[in-house]
Amino acid sequence: MSERRTVALVTLGCARNEVDSEELAGRLEADGWQLVEDAQEADVAVVNTCGFVEAAKKDSVDALLEANDLKGHGRTQAVVAVGCMAERYGKELAEALPEADGVLGFDDYADISDRLQTILNGGIHASHTPRDRRKLLPITPAERQESAAGVALPGHGPADLPEGVAPASGPRAPLRRRLDGSPVASVKLASGCDRRCSFCAIPSFRGSFISRRPSDVLNETRWLAEQGVKEIMLVSENNTSYGKDLGDIRLLESLLPELAEVDGVERVRVSYLQPAEMRPGLIDVLTSTPKVVPYFDLSFQHSAPGVLRAMRRFGDTDRFLELLDTIRSKAPGAGVRSNFIVGFPGETESDLAELERFLNGARLDAIGVFGYSDEEGTEAATYDGKLDEDVVAERLAHISRLAEELVSQRAEERVGETVQVLVESVDAEEGAYGRAGHQAPETDGQVVFTEGTGLAVGRMVEAKVVGTEGVDLVAEPLAGSLGCPEEAGR
Repeated sequence: MSERRTVALVTLGCARNEVDSEELAGRLEADGWQLVEDAQEADVAVVNTCGFVEAAKKDSVDALLEANDLKGHGRTQAVVAVGCMAERYGKELAEALPEADGVLGFDDYADISDRLQTILNGGIHASHTPRDRRKLLPITPAERQESAAGVALPGHGPADLPEGVAPASGPRAPLRRRLDGSPVASVKLASGCDRRCSFCAIPSFRGSFISRRPSDVLNETRWLAEQGVKEIMLVSENNTSYGKDLGDIRLLESLLPELAEVDGVERVRVSYLQPAEMRPGLIDVLTSTPKVVPYFDLSFQHSAPGVLRAMRRFGDTDRFLELLDTIRSKAPGAGVRSNFIVGFPGETESDLAELERFLNGARLDAIGVFGYSDEEGTEAATYDGKLDEDVVAERLAHISRLAEELVSQRAEERVGETVQVLVESVDAEEGAYGRAGHQAPETDGQVVFTEGTGLAVGRMVEAKVVGTEGVDLVAEPLAGSLGCPEEAGR
């Protein structure tokens, strides 16, 4: 019997990319590939790139070059780029980066095994010419719904799949293989985006918004729970739009309680919410449904009305603060995070002051700040009124310092609270830590336990917050919530 082909997946970027990597892993394993963690042990290293901002693109290129360095020194024979950067630039990236043996777009995912085998055999798969994926949508609602359904690969029904590989569950997602043992997993609600923010290129290469069927989301969640997942994080470019193309803009409100009832799931989290699309019913469900955490990842981006209009967004400082007041009137301990762009074309000193007014009043748990830079193909790249790079850098540094101070203050407000913490790591040397309801993976800080006795990864425990370390909380586990460690993975 010949040795199995091996492949390693290196993932950069957001949670949506992580789901894509697990979908690719599922396809590959179902077709006989062996998944390995270390690229040095792989025949093919697949780098799932990010194409969002310049820093992310640089990281993606660096990862491709690092993987290329493995060739000729061990097992690695080929390096392949997939993901947003590969989709966005296609043939252009292939020509600019000959170190990559292949640059595959989203349309190649269904045939990923054949594509990698061709490249491994020394063949060439011609990279695509980038195009606006918003123009590739089905025309009728029925066709859109059919696209959302997904189609299982022939011969890859549930009875044919390797252990641990999920069956068909959504657009471009016929299979899924978990790539780590984390008690947290993301689930896609939709693909693409219909918004036209002037600074964002994502819709052009991700396509327009297509919701997945609720039954597919539920089935995938059930499968993940069977794999030991305790927290489900719903992701898409804009979760507040879920269901609009299926004829029900309030579909998320009915889906969340069903997800929370899935046996084994302890926490459901919703990310990527648009402030202008928040509605009373959705706020009610997010703040009152057991196991659905009152967590609001609100994409404010700015709060000065003139800047928001130039961004082709809506709202202002006072309306945003009113939204936060409404949320906290229903759930005082709700977690809120957001991202902001400073130095946008035409941004004035008074606009920056207005943003500061909002940040000082918002009491956000986590804040991401980015300095504006042109993204090719976006409307904002054509705007007049561009600020000098040193001005953008100065404003970025200023708002970043303010943000760091404010999230530390917000963490300090939680001292004395009792929080529900999902344990994610227990180590004799590094200690134990996890996340409370107001903390999403990788972006919002964590809870550092004062001791790890009785804790186990995957267990939900109560802990009292006794201190802070910047945005992180220091908490003491409450003895009554520990129970038997052996039950943590059940």
